Amino acid sequence: MASAAPGIERLQAHLYGKAYALHRHDTYAIGITLSGVQAFHFRGALWHCLPGQCHILHPDELHDGGAGTEEGFGYRIVYIDPSLIQEACPGEALPFVDTPVVDLARMPDVPIQEVWDMEGTLDELEQNELVAAVARLLALAVPRRKTRSMTLFLPGLDRVREHIASCPAKRHSMAELERLADLDRWTLARQFRAAFGTSPRRFRTQRQLDLVRHRIQAGATLAEAANEAGFADQSHMTRQFKRAYGLTPACWAAALA
Repeated sequence: MASAAPGIERLQAHLYGKAYALHRHDTYAIGITLSGVQAFHFRGALWHCLPGQCHILHPDELHDGGAGTEEGFGYRIVYIDPSLIQEACPGEALPFVDTPVVDLARMPDVPIQEVWDMEGTLDELEQNELVAAVARLLALAVPRRKTRSMTLFLPGLDRVREHIASCPAKRHSMAELERLADLDRWTLARQFRAAFGTSPRRFRTQRQLDLVRHRIQAGATLAEAANEAGFADQSHMTRQFKRAYGLTPACWAAALA
């Protein structure tokens, strides 16, 4: 794992066999294959990403990952909070790329290679440039077809998002979120997904899992981490963890050791 910044995580790895079980997360995952063949299932199809090609996975979309050949594959990937893309495209629904493998040679005007620079820390200027480059890539990769526009009430949506993130261990009633957003529950559900790529419920689960990861890194047991994050029990937390990251919290913790 390379150095990160708020809302941005970067990773470089070389993997063999089936690396990740089916899972989903609430960030954009923008990766580039460095060597070998990367294979993954996404939206009912099997895709292959070759060296120099980029893969784009939308938030909350089920996918797995593994090597397409016995030699394994090397890749770099950046996970970006959808709220950062929303800031770069204010008031618009998040861009959805339904063809996840992109040939970067066809996009010479996008300064995207620096997105996967794993050296050093990201200062504020570099963070802004990274997000702008990804937003540009997404805009160019989205199919050019007519879509029905949606006017988003971002102040209310931001209040809901920040409230859930501030106390993920707490359950929030729909009535409470409606009051915060100043929207009815159905409009809130549609607009939250359009703005941030996932539902309020799944957003809360991901923030709970963030808390679990931080507590495990700090030395807490799995049972302690599950309790502090507001899960019903350790088994419930483990199921949600594997759905989000493709491996159990015990395996994740062992990889950190």
